[in-house]
Amino acid sequence: MGSERRERMRALGARLRALRTEVGLTGAVLAQRAGVGQPTVSKVETGRMVPSPDVLDRLSRALGLDESTAHEVRDLLAAVVAAADSDESADSATLVAGTTVDEEVRSARLVRSFQCVVLPAMLQTAEYARHVFESAPNSTPEAVGRAVAARVERQSVLYEPGRESVFVLTEAVLRTWPGTPALMLAQFDRLLAVESLSTVRLGVIPWRRPVPVLPRYGFTLCDRKAVVVETFADERVSVDSAEVVAYEETFSRFEQAAVFGNEVRELLLRVMKEFRDLEDTVTS
Repeated sequence: MGSERRERMRALGARLRALRTEVGLTGAVLAQRAGVGQPTVSKVETGRMVPSPDVLDRLSRALGLDESTAHEVRDLLAAVVAAADSDESADSATLVAGTTVDEEVRSARLVRSFQCVVLPAMLQTAEYARHVFESAPNSTPEAVGRAVAARVERQSVLYEPGRESVFVLTEAVLRTWPGTPALMLAQFDRLLAVESLSTVRLGVIPWRRPVPVLPRYGFTLCDRKAVVVETFADERVSVDSAEVVAYEETFSRFEQAAVFGNEVRELLLRVMKEFRDLEDTVTS
């Protein structure tokens, strides 16, 4: 990362930290009011993460900034973006983009995620997640290792009482695989274990059922106030109430088309057997 960009990230973080101190909020309270994870606040304030415009606006509103000061911090963010240079590494591009959903999920009590190609971040094994991060442009082994470790650590929220997580996948997700059949067999073990949790509902839209809406990308709803929209290049957080409602309605349609409980376990075991047969073919 270029030194100019690094300095501007630190300047933005220092300004936000000073504004938070002025109004007497702790980082934890600010995170709660803004609807983001506490690690997000910490990383932004220490210049280790570039917030998206949506996240910055949420922090500004939570701090009660007047229009002049809000404009000032937006200008600081614009300066960070303008300072991007050719040697920018995965620490500032790949990992910030790839872990946004992890950060948002950590602060939510209700998570609903739909995926049509890649497994939801909170259900990925470490090896599967490694392939996800390695496929991003400009990734480095060191950055990928840190991202994988952080993702696995954040998955602990699935086991916390008082939280609810609903995941809906198309069957294509189960059949779109990186690495080896052995990797996917371990991944299916993980899915079967998670499906049995009282805090989790896992649904799959079988290939024999038409999808109610033609899916183009995945998205994750965090409580009823934010949605993380995932693309090939990055992740966009929106807190626009109309957009959140629209994604809630879309998720509901996918959820109604999915199978759950015994049906989804039978489907998982069936596809798992196909991967086991494939592994035998590959190793024979």
